[in-house]
Amino acid sequence: MAKQLMWVLWPSFLVAGAMDGLFFSMFDPHDLHWFGEPLELSRQGAYTIGFFCFWVIGALSGSLSMWLSHGTGTRH
Repeated sequence: MAKQLMWVLWPSFLVAGAMDGLFFSMFDPHDLHWFGEPLELSRQGAYTIGFFCFWVIGALSGSLSMWLSHGTGTRH
């Protein structure tokens, strides 16, 4: 179980770092709005929340891939 968690969480961590850098190199956190209201966060807070959101999305994607491959006989 721990090995499978590592297979999902580590790559999603790396992808989250890359996506965070890419996203916030294009968008300034002070220019972002949520439902028409500006975000009341510091830049560091926006970077942190963005990183964890990207990490969760990557982990869900990896988990779905592992779940879908579970029945195909490719899992050892």
